[in-house]
Amino acid sequence: MQDLLLFPIADYWWFYGLFTLFVLGMLALDLGVFHRKAHEVSMKEAATWSVVWISLALVFCFGFWQYAQWKLPQYPPVLEALAAQGITDPAAIAAATGKMANQSALEFLTGFVVEKSLSVDNIFVFVVVFGYFGIPRAYQHRVLFFGILGALISRVIFISIGAALMKYHWVLYVFGAFLIFTGIKIFFADDKPIEPEKNPFVRALRRFLPITQNLEGQRFFIRKGTVLYGTPLLV
Repeated sequence: MQDLLLFPIADYWWFYGLFTLFVLGMLALDLGVFHRKAHEVSMKEAATWSVVWISLALVFCFGFWQYAQWKLPQYPPVLEALAAQGITDPAAIAAATGKMANQSALEFLTGFVVEKSLSVDNIFVFVVVFGYFGIPRAYQHRVLFFGILGALISRVIFISIGAALMKYHWVLYVFGAFLIFTGIKIFFADDKPIEPEKNPFVRALRRFLPITQNLEGQRFFIRKGTVLYGTPLLV
């Protein structure tokens, strides 16, 4: 049962497609409607939106759990796997698939909580970067939005690559060794202040695209004559 893949993309492409469209729709509403005009986000507004997004995730988790409870008892691959273990009694099938549904929902919830917890650490980085480039609070939401959108795209790419590599069991040892090496390196590394100007990406960006010294409203690019410039918001 451990090798049984629940909700594979080949069978549930419509589910993943709808989920992706929903997420993109919410992001479009967030930037295009609710935060169309740049303004300083108050603590009350930020807390309200946090409650909204967390509530949406919990509602999705509950709906997914309910769907899994209904779908798994009639999903042929699951029934075949259970039959191979001698589980054919309806009550036993219901119990086994109920555990699978619970596990699937718990995995989503665990991933969400872990990501939320890790995002707290990112706040300190955001504060340093925004302070370094002097980004007004009114524009910070726009920068964060596109930063998070880029992170989502990167996650999709790397998770897809990782899922393809998971069939090679030796890859787990390579990733494990890399994580151990990274952990040891971080443990013995000296604490150094974050210096965005020395970041390899920032240095490479400045090499290929001139950056203005001052902000140009909430724009990421600006054209002066025939030359295209990036703004500190882009950096």
